[in-house]
Amino acid sequence: MNGSKRTWCLLAISLLLILVGDLLASCIQTDWGNVKIRDVRFVGSNGTIMSALLYVPKGVTANKPAPGIVAIHGYINSRETQDGFAIEFARRGYVVLAPDQTGHGYSDPPAFANGFGGIDPLRYMRTLDIVDPKNIGIEGHSMGGWASVIAAAVIKDGYQSMVLEGSSTGTYGAPDGTATFPRNLCLVFSQWDEFSGLMWGASVPADIVKTDKLKTVFATKDNVVPGQMYGSIDDGTARVLYQPRCTHPWDHFNPVAIGYAIDWFQKTLKGGNSLPPSNQSWPWKEFGNLLALIGFFMLLFPVGSLLLKTSFFKELAEPTPAPKPATGLGWWIGVAILVILTAATFFTFVELPANLKILNPVWLFPDNVATQLMWWSVILGIISAILVTLWHFIWNRKTGANGDTYGVTWAAKLNWTKIGKSLLVAGLAAIAAYLTLVFSAWLFTVDFRIWILAVKPLSSLQFQIFLCYVIPFALFWIPFAVILHGELRSASKGKEVSLWRELVTNALIMAAGYVILFLYQYIPLMMGGTLLIPAEPLFAIVAIPYIVEMPLGALILTYFFRKTGHIYVGAFLVTIMLVALMVAGTATHFAF
Repeated sequence: MNGSKRTWCLLAISLLLILVGDLLASCIQTDWGNVKIRDVRFVGSNGTIMSALLYVPKGVTANKPAPGIVAIHGYINSRETQDGFAIEFARRGYVVLAPDQTGHGYSDPPAFANGFGGIDPLRYMRTLDIVDPKNIGIEGHSMGGWASVIAAAVIKDGYQSMVLEGSSTGTYGAPDGTATFPRNLCLVFSQWDEFSGLMWGASVPADIVKTDKLKTVFATKDNVVPGQMYGSIDDGTARVLYQPRCTHPWDHFNPVAIGYAIDWFQKTLKGGNSLPPSNQSWPWKEFGNLLALIGFFMLLFPVGSLLLKTSFFKELAEPTPAPKPATGLGWWIGVAILVILTAATFFTFVELPANLKILNPVWLFPDNVATQLMWWSVILGIISAILVTLWHFIWNRKTGANGDTYGVTWAAKLNWTKIGKSLLVAGLAAIAAYLTLVFSAWLFTVDFRIWILAVKPLSSLQFQIFLCYVIPFALFWIPFAVILHGELRSASKGKEVSLWRELVTNALIMAAGYVILFLYQYIPLMMGGTLLIPAEPLFAIVAIPYIVEMPLGALILTYFFRKTGHIYVGAFLVTIMLVALMVAGTATHFAF
């Protein structure tokens, strides 16, 4: 099969994966037509526009109302993160409202406003004539748990029971828990939860059973016994603690944790059906989302390749320069420095905006977590650029290497016309993939995701924010493209290796630092202790998707370097895709 046929086949496979994934995800989340899903907007406090997904089981009407459940996601997530819970609740006959918290997803910013965005969804749920207002439950994960507790305190008679997943009472504005508040509480707090210190004051997650805070909620002087029922459902004082073996973000991707929530609402809400908690179909929806996610990123390669064959862009499709990388031990030292640098600087540099207020102009960079990641990326990019420049002038220039060798220049000069065309190729490839995302959201009410790695359509506000962040993040990917295709370029006896070998090598190089960081943090936690750096639970979680995103970036960089002989198409495309992914999936703390 020649190159052209391979490209068209890859294009067809990509689109097929997206379509099959969408169809599977849609069938599962609608329970094969037994549940309708509506993308709703409603006005909350202070005119805040709130976004949510509303799940309505078949047969539920104003004349035949059903029990309802408000399912609230956690910090820097979105309404779709609660899919596992929402799908299973709806399959059991509950009307489910899965909102975006304020400043998240498509709900108006700022984040944290209006009780984290928990009060308004509960109020909205109670206005629906298809919901029994005396039979409503609230489920919240992490910060969504705080939103749930605040909503319960404000609308005291607006709910019958609550499930807190990886969350707590009495934290960041959520009222303290007592023997009677919240009403009929199920606490699912995993054995490896990264936030046990913040939530319950126990450095080791399993030790929350010993804390006075939890004992107060459970009305006992003894250590709380997991799985044992305390209090009375009829009196509204029921309490139970479950401790599944998983991490904080894994709560909403864990059949055991989801099963506990199902079981609790079946015990505390009247109505629904008796489908066993163990009967869960949501993993197939996630599998469909994953197929679509793979197809989405695969699509970038054939689209970009086909664009480079057009008459307007074909001048960019140049042979790759002869490799002049570091060799032998020097190559391995370069890899080691890059891997150690990415892992060792992560926690230090992401904290700089908080430590140096001047680095956080919220009017320009309104997403706090994105800003922290941006400054880490920019500083790491600058350090990397300095190191590769020193390597070039001290060692590699002697071999005859120059900017052409690294795919930076043309005949030792920058060609701004070709750089501009490279940006246009990257933009058009990104738009092509983005259109499949928009189509999927419109027709199937799905996005592309797996666990906490998700690609969502951008709102108009998010697109403006994307424009603010895209240039700073390019300052990370351009130096890294030079390193991968300069100092660390794969070669054998002075000749370039096969495309597949170079793709795999570069992906492993880019993943290694984040794998090491993950193991460094999580092995002690999973052995019954704490994170090795316990002060960084949030960014320990934020770093996990980088294990996938960074090697994905390496694949894009390498593929388009081999197609064009230069770094620009790949660096621009990676920047566009990953910044869009980040902005759509994090929280907006300031609206401009």
